[in-house]
Amino acid sequence: MRTFLLTLLSLPLLFASPVRAAESHDIRQTGFVYCVNGVVNTFNPQLASGGVVVDTVAAQIYDRLLGVDPYTYRLMPELAQSWEVSDNGASYIFHLRRGVSFQSTPWFTPTRQMDADDVVFSFERIFNRQSPWHNVSGGRYPYFDSLQYADAVKSIRKLDRYTVEIRLEKPDASFLWHMATHYAPILSAEYAAKLTLADRQEQLDRKPVGTGPFQLQQYQAGQFIRLERNPSYWKGKPRMSQVVIDLGAGGTGRLSKLLTGECDVLAYPAASQLSILRDDPRLRLTLRPGMNIAYLAFNTNKAPLDRPEVRQALALAINNQRLIASVYYGTAETAASILPRASWAFDSKAQVTAYDPDKARKDLQALGIKNLHLSLWVPSSSQSWNPSPLKTAELIQSDLAQVGVQVTIHPLEGRFQEARLMEMNHDLTLSGWATDSNDPDSFFRPLLSCDAIGSQTNLAHWCDPSFDALLQKAVRSQQLATRIEAYDQAQKILSSQLPVLPLASSLRLQAYRYDIQGLVLSPFGNASFAGVHRDSDEKKP
Repeated sequence: MRTFLLTLLSLPLLFASPVRAAESHDIRQTGFVYCVNGVVNTFNPQLASGGVVVDTVAAQIYDRLLGVDPYTYRLMPELAQSWEVSDNGASYIFHLRRGVSFQSTPWFTPTRQMDADDVVFSFERIFNRQSPWHNVSGGRYPYFDSLQYADAVKSIRKLDRYTVEIRLEKPDASFLWHMATHYAPILSAEYAAKLTLADRQEQLDRKPVGTGPFQLQQYQAGQFIRLERNPSYWKGKPRMSQVVIDLGAGGTGRLSKLLTGECDVLAYPAASQLSILRDDPRLRLTLRPGMNIAYLAFNTNKAPLDRPEVRQALALAINNQRLIASVYYGTAETAASILPRASWAFDSKAQVTAYDPDKARKDLQALGIKNLHLSLWVPSSSQSWNPSPLKTAELIQSDLAQVGVQVTIHPLEGRFQEARLMEMNHDLTLSGWATDSNDPDSFFRPLLSCDAIGSQTNLAHWCDPSFDALLQKAVRSQQLATRIEAYDQAQKILSSQLPVLPLASSLRLQAYRYDIQGLVLSPFGNASFAGVHRDSDEKKP
């Protein structure tokens, strides 16, 4: 994995030089600039655990078998035109769309259209440990590893050129929803075969080829990604010929770029900036409920945080209402569960953890906890689930100091965060989760199952077999009532054991220049930019 990351960091040598100021006029004529704070560790979302590649880039370069309608929250056809479910949810047949072309790039020219071979290759790489591609670029697939799908998938078969069957060892009612996430892109088997012959397999994840509306043209590490229009896109030619994803500024720097016109779209603006954005007639603002959760994870492998009573006492010291007011400025609601309230399995009886510092202090004393020093690891940049993680960390630090607990904050840069968390030396981690699935399993198993410890998405390192048994019961049933009952019980265990303290579920925010049209802000993540265009005839307000 280390070799792969070092290779990826050399990407600027593979592509052209950074965007120059003189080019900005051309960008305004033929495309738009999308500003988001993030770090790129790979261009293959199969290998990612979140971040800008999953939230923004994946929807532009790749397509999935299925999608999720951003308005109805229902599954919809993508590269699979239709599908069939049998064996009580253990067998799935996908009928593929015909006439879908892969992108032609300087590093690959396809000789055929997308078919079953590509689908089989894409999922064999993740689910089949014997595949020669499974260990390429490190062999870690965080999202699907947390679901243990390498053990759950029995077979992946090509039935004919446009039909694929996936059989599971046991029924799984959440399977189609996981196939609809951006972690499940369809890659080119032909491109992979070419790289195998050249013994350059890792290039598949650094220089991507997909079927999406845009393809990679340039990448400058830490600065920008330039995408160009895929002229053979199966849904029709995208309206803009290029998109520049600006990675180079955070916080007020990105806001300044939006106000000066250097950015056309600002993803995840800080909630404190809303009044500025609302008052500027040159800008528009979109707000939508988000399928996300911000939380504080306790490292349950370390004393005294291995004791639920200690975790409960610390939770009483955290003023969640102040977090909502000071960090989110009213653009989030206090979380009562690891599930957002928009989820169909949310327990309506769940209670937000009370704020009672006096009780917290007394409980810690009764538990014999004195002179407690904790390390809190926190991402340094804004996230879709938290516009200001460092400020949140400082507020938590202040709250815990009031009950005699000293907290040292350790900011983590994106590309190093995962490696540091793997060391398991932290006490607390401020994190979050956003998913493009409406199934509760997309929150529970990746974040809190025993298997998710190994995939590094369970930051609490918490394992409870009874909790896992309830998750398995839920996905084995096709009956909604049975699933809701199992998830209600699972949420009660989480409330009692408190491996993570849910903090907030935030609105998704997006600000953009007045002449930008066709942006779709989805609760599940950013949608395709294929329909985005600039309305030059629209009069400024």
